[in-house]
Amino acid sequence: MILNSDILTQLAPLEMKARNIVEGFISGLHRSPYHGFSVEFAEHKPYNQGDDFKHIDWKVYGKTERFYVKRYEAETNLRAHVVLDVSSSMYFRHFAEWSKLRYSIHLAASLMYMLHRQRDACGLVLFDEHVSEEFPAKSSYSHLRLLFSVLENQLKEEQKMAEQQRASASAGALHQLAENLKKRSLVIILTDLFENVENHDALLSALRHLRHQRHEVLLFNVLEHKSERELDFPDGKFLFEDMETGAEMEVVPAQVKNDYRKKVAEHTTRFKIACNEARVDFEEIDTMSPFDLALLAYLNKRKKLG
Repeated sequence: MILNSDILTQLAPLEMKARNIVEGFISGLHRSPYHGFSVEFAEHKPYNQGDDFKHIDWKVYGKTERFYVKRYEAETNLRAHVVLDVSSSMYFRHFAEWSKLRYSIHLAASLMYMLHRQRDACGLVLFDEHVSEEFPAKSSYSHLRLLFSVLENQLKEEQKMAEQQRASASAGALHQLAENLKKRSLVIILTDLFENVENHDALLSALRHLRHQRHEVLLFNVLEHKSERELDFPDGKFLFEDMETGAEMEVVPAQVKNDYRKKVAEHTTRFKIACNEARVDFEEIDTMSPFDLALLAYLNKRKKLG
């Protein structure tokens, strides 16, 4: 079942939305060519010599005549941290149903839901000019509920926060995170990369810092492609405002569209190449598209990590 944003907006709480997104994705995956993925979330593992006999699930044995051991929260396969950009530019939307932030929050919740179902530990980091909130990675359901409530609060405050001007400083926040994370983790970053182009070298340095600390990195560049990549506006003059500084500029998109697209494409290609060289997985995500591409990218990354 594919749910559009209108239906999802009416569903509550965020956990229900995340579950519907993930289950819709997995249902589609079963019908797709991607047969190589393990999309069944194991609640048990086969009994191995040395496992505590008291943890055997006898109900499962009665059905299968095989010994399986219940898996508990301490048996975590992966430690992941979802890092969410909450700077002012993330509140932008023009053509899309949702702002980049609202889209990213639902993607973050879906990733957390998948991580929890796979018995992985998940943490959450919010940043703009600095790290504003940070929650450690844990695999308990109570912790998952806490993370969902933090994201719910971001949704509730969206309109009020959109009126503020908070710049993005990804590099500083990621350097700080690299120093704070003591255990090897998967760091999943959701950002629009809307900071000065000259600061992108500093951002790449921060990504390399995470890699140097032996963390795996999956970077989602969340954008409304029709406006921000294609500059695909109707004929006429538009007043563009920088949501992080308040600076304004009158633009006739038809006059600059071709040059704009070329420069954006060149810059994006350079950034992708740099990420590849740093062994950082980079995915562009369009807020007008389903979540499938992002979730598939996560499964690809998860499969590589074993």
